[in-house]
Amino acid sequence: MVKKTAVLFSGGKDSVFAIYSAQKQGYDVSCLITLDSENKYSWMFHTPNIFLTKAQAECLNIPLLTYPTKGIKEEELKDLEVAISKAKEKYDFEFVFTGALWSEYQGSRIAKICENLNLKIINPIWHKNQEEYMRDLINLDFKFIFSAVAAFTMDKKWIGKIITSEFVDNLVELNKKVGINVAGEGGEFESTVLNAPNFKKKIQIIDSEIIDLGENEAKLKINKIKLIEK
Repeated sequence: MVKKTAVLFSGGKDSVFAIYSAQKQGYDVSCLITLDSENKYSWMFHTPNIFLTKAQAECLNIPLLTYPTKGIKEEELKDLEVAISKAKEKYDFEFVFTGALWSEYQGSRIAKICENLNLKIINPIWHKNQEEYMRDLINLDFKFIFSAVAAFTMDKKWIGKIITSEFVDNLVELNKKVGINVAGEGGEFESTVLNAPNFKKKIQIIDSEIIDLGENEAKLKINKIKLIEK
């Protein structure tokens, strides 16, 4: 029997890996669900360059459903429940995969929503070792960049470069020195995936600019991209 699932999708490394994991486990990923938040500091949703999810969904060859939210704490959960409910009506799935890693705030709230909608939630990277997970992504040939940083000792020099093993080494050292989360679960950074094993095409950034927001905060504004055949 085909197991149909939706994936909560931000375009970052964790949600792309959730799709990859679902497919590897034999699930039919029926659709991707993205919440586009007006609040750039949403407690629940990834916001940097969220418009790229449309191109990423094309690369993945999976339908994308995008829903707006004002991003107000707790109220945005109602928007998420409505979004998942509408997606379920359209695609008739019984599972929801997420990229939740360590955030109890996000994980518990998404689980409650899925329970309300009679859906089974699957978090393939839940409580996975952060360093091991980051190295797994690189070994699997995920190509992703930091699209935003906001943490002590991190600045614009981290922005826009493909993450390599050396980057992870540096993150591990910073974890030892100042306690940052190696996988960015504390909001230290946001990521954007440009290519992955399950992408049919890859994304090339044609035009972008780094916006320096202070001593330890910066983001990448992507202005133009193109899709390239693999």
